[in-house]
Amino acid sequence: MAVLLTGVVALNVAVLRLNMQLDRLGQERTQLRAENAALSSQLSSAVAAPKVQALAHHRLGVVPAAVDKVTYLDLSR
Repeated sequence: MAVLLTGVVALNVAVLRLNMQLDRLGQERTQLRAENAALSSQLSSAVAAPKVQALAHHRLGVVPAAVDKVTYLDLSR
């Protein structure tokens, strides 16, 4: 009877350890998915600006302003 009880306790401990490992892996997966989403967003932003510039240049003839031609207007007044 004692051997059987010891086996049941050992089995319960093994199941508990596996559940803890599954929980930890689930949290890690959630974190990795969030990181992937953030990286995907950064990539989209990085690719979008040059694409918009290229389309504006080819379709509308828009070019970046020369540094000596840029002026700023103070709207705080």
